[in-house]
Amino acid sequence: MIRSELIIRLAELNPHLYQRDIECIVNTVFNEITDALTRGARVELRGFGAFSVKKRDARQGRNPRTGKTVHVEAKVVSVFKAGKKLREKVNS
Repeated sequence: MIRSELIIRLAELNPHLYQRDIECIVNTVFNEITDALTRGARVELRGFGAFSVKKRDARQGRNPRTGKTVHVEAKVVSVFKAGKKLREKVNS
């Protein structure tokens, strides 16, 4: 599901709200999660999961096309860990 599909689905489930208001709410939630991760904070949505950031050290990688060794810079990546309720629902 992409963002626009989420907005449409929420509009269907909440006919008393305008679609533009739902779009504003969805964008605000995503922006707040993004801002928190940018600050290095952890975002936990109970029953759904937790977003966090993890630092990856610099390393030597390999170019799959040529086989040559290349240097991969250190970076920070976002990580999502599914919550218990989400895992149970997906696996049922």
